[in-house]
Amino acid sequence: MIRLVLLDIEGTTLPISFVRDVMFPYAAKALPALLQDHTNPTVVGARADIVMEHPGQDPLKVCQDWMKADVKAAPLKTLQGLTWRQGFEDGTLKAHLYPDVPPALEAWSKGGLRLAVYSSGSIPSQKLLYGHSEQGDLTPLFEDFFDLSTGGKKDAASYEKITAAVGLLADEILFLSDIGAELDAAQRAGLTVCQLVREQDGTVPHPGVPQAPDLNAVSTQFGLPVA
Repeated sequence: MIRLVLLDIEGTTLPISFVRDVMFPYAAKALPALLQDHTNPTVVGARADIVMEHPGQDPLKVCQDWMKADVKAAPLKTLQGLTWRQGFEDGTLKAHLYPDVPPALEAWSKGGLRLAVYSSGSIPSQKLLYGHSEQGDLTPLFEDFFDLSTGGKKDAASYEKITAAVGLLADEILFLSDIGAELDAAQRAGLTVCQLVREQDGTVPHPGVPQAPDLNAVSTQFGLPVA
């Protein structure tokens, strides 16, 4: 029996195009000024992590290279999160979730399911997205948020940590993602999984895992409360 739904964000509840075409360009434009901030301890710490990992290189150039290669480096995610916070809080950015997502999440929560997020984006960034969506603030629906500080999303040990953190049996957790390697890792840790195959994102179906086109179909397939 499923007791908690663990959700990826990009390509699962939020179109990849929003992240690629709106959020990333916004962060890229804001990063040069942000990296010059020597008073914000979060910026100072992220910059120090970059210097430690890439001594002698310009931190901005490292971040730009990471963005071009779509490297999900923790310092970059932290810095991007700071730029996005400003954008969401001043109203420049608003998360455009898939239309099936808010009603499904509300139905699941009202039906007694626990909800959590596991994304490569930092926890503050996750909360910004769900807190400033076009459909309003959805953060109260979630009890936990997990990011790369828990571990890589393609590592089974990360899902074992999450299972321990939420205090459930592994198969009581349903992990939803569009990425096959993440689903494989979650399966190795004993979680129940389902791939979101979003037509808009051109998701490639991954063999060996259940699939659904949207959260409504997930509800039907796994016997969850229906919106």
